[in-house]
Amino acid sequence: MIIALLTLVIAGIIKGAIGSGVPVVVVPVLTMLYDVKLAIAVLVAPNLFSNALQVWQYRHSLLPWRFLLTFAIAGGVGIVLGTWGLVVISPDYLSLGVAGAIAMYLAIKLSKRSATLPLSVAERIALPVGLLAGVLQGAAGMSAPASVTFLNAMRLERRVFIGSISVFFVAITLVQIPALLSAGILTAERTLYSLGALIVILTGMPLGARLGKRLPHHWFDNLIMCLLASIALKIIIDTYWA
Repeated sequence: MIIALLTLVIAGIIKGAIGSGVPVVVVPVLTMLYDVKLAIAVLVAPNLFSNALQVWQYRHSLLPWRFLLTFAIAGGVGIVLGTWGLVVISPDYLSLGVAGAIAMYLAIKLSKRSATLPLSVAERIALPVGLLAGVLQGAAGMSAPASVTFLNAMRLERRVFIGSISVFFVAITLVQIPALLSAGILTAERTLYSLGALIVILTGMPLGARLGKRLPHHWFDNLIMCLLASIALKIIIDTYWA
């Protein structure tokens, strides 16, 4: 329980600093401690309300709405497909899916590509990338390997990135909630856990927002990558040698 609470606080700080990172940090830890389904259910309220708050805060610094709608609608379709996978795939394979999503995220981050993705090109690939991001979010609780890296590749200004990625997260969470309810994954007990997680994350976000204006972005990236690498390794070890 203490590890879970500390993880939520750290995730809130990172969320406030860089505008994303809650699922990337929380899902692997809760998967390691409990299981993927609980991890995804617990993050429903934090994903919805913390991102809605950031959409409001950065509402004047968003990418064009046509782009955001295409990206978000495709993500919503992906959520439905991913949630179906969450129901039919065995827990061991789901855990390995989380580890795989982590590996994909780390590989992209470590590649350190310097090229910038123009908006005109991003608009043409927003639909397939959004679909992939939704599937990853629905099945593994982590859309970041597709969604965050996609917007990062556009080299957006900090406010534009935070506002735009938050729009995407709010949209796919609004689809994810009824999908999880219909699948019996989002229970009353897990909803209470989710609301508690929201409170903890919100307490960390203001501190993260202040740190984000003072500390280099790569400090947070390095922290996340070290944490994820160790968690992915443990998930794989536990799955094969448990």
